[in-house]
Amino acid sequence: MGLGRLLSVAWLGFLVAVAPLALAESKHVAEAVEHAQAAVAQGKQGYPDALVTEAREALKHAELAKKEAASPYLEQGIRALKQAIDQGKAGRTDAATKAVEDALENLSEPAPAMAQPSGGDGY
Repeated sequence: MGLGRLLSVAWLGFLVAVAPLALAESKHVAEAVEHAQAAVAQGKQGYPDALVTEAREALKHAELAKKEAASPYLEQGIRALKQAIDQGKAGRTDAATKAVEDALENLSEPAPAMAQPSGGDGY
């Protein structure tokens, strides 16, 4: 087998291994964004408990995405979602809504191409 063909086969193998990670990660990011948007809507309507419920779902998906491909944007989004949950549980709906909006800004940033596993902290 020639070097060119060997490199082509290696590249194809790499793509086959990485593509499912990218697809799974983008699915979790999309789910996190969807729930974060719902949390903002609940917050703007003055429902802190519903905001917390949606923010927790967003956090769950953001943490799953982080396990598949960590990024500083996901980290910042996760921190903002945790802050939103804490603020919402305290009944501070405006602050919680702002925190979820901050999370959305970060969750909407581009994701990295390579997976870097990482852990969660129990939220």
